[in-house]
This record gives sequence, structure tokens and C-alpha cells, in this order.
Amino acid sequence: DGAAKFLKAHSREEMEHMQRLFDYLSDTGAMPLLGTIEAPPAEFLSLSDLFTKTYEHEKFITAEINKLAHLAMTTQDYSTFNFLQWYVAEQHEEEKLFKSILDKLAMVGDGGKALFLLDKDLSALSTSAHI
Repeated sequence: DGAAKFLKAHSREEMEHMQRLFDYLSDTGAMPLLGTIEAPPAEFLSLSDLFTKTYEHEKFITAEINKLAHLAMTTQDYSTFNFLQWYVAEQHEEEKLFKSILDKLAMVGDGGKALFLLDKDLSALSTSAHI
């Protein structure tokens, strides 16, 4: 239950990040458009597999944010560059968080009492100020 609770809270946070970006685009007079997004994987081999795929996705998002920040800087769109700095810092935290979860999973494995305790930790993380 803790992992599910954590991931649900994390998905809500990601929606807030998207809304923040949409609000910025609207504030600048741009029309935010959301194209078709492929559904994420729904089945995983293990909890480690799930968190590995999530970590890889966070690294992908970091690379995309960095491309946007680079484009904003090189086109001298300093307002957007400044706005994107929040995302740069946020992505650093996201990668750090998921890497720490993966490190713990590597220590305890995908079964047993230690996994139960990790699940409790994930539940506690779901209610922390920063997911």
C-alpha cells in the first residue's frame, strides 16, 4: 500500500508541475497544447522494475528540461530561462529521490520483511512536503 500511496501522490505532484507550465505559457500569451501522450507501462516485473523505469523517465524529463533551458538561454529568452530554473532544481530532487529508493531496494531486495519496512517508508514519503 505504501508504494501505491507514494506513486499516487507523486503523480498528483507531476500534474501540478504541468499546470505550472501551462500557466506560464498562458501568462506569456502562448496557447498551451497537449498532444497525444503514449500510455505509460502498466505492468512491471517487480517493485524494483517499476522504480527503475520511473527513475529512467525522470532522467529523460531532466534532459528535456535542460534542452528547453538551453534553448531559452541561447535565444536570450531570459524570462523563460529563469522560469525553467525551478524545473531544473526540481528534476535534480526527483532524480535524487528515485535513486535513493532504488538504492534501498537494491539493499533489501523485492521480498521479505525489509520490503515491508520500505513500503512503510514510502507511505510516509507520500505525506511529506516534497514527494
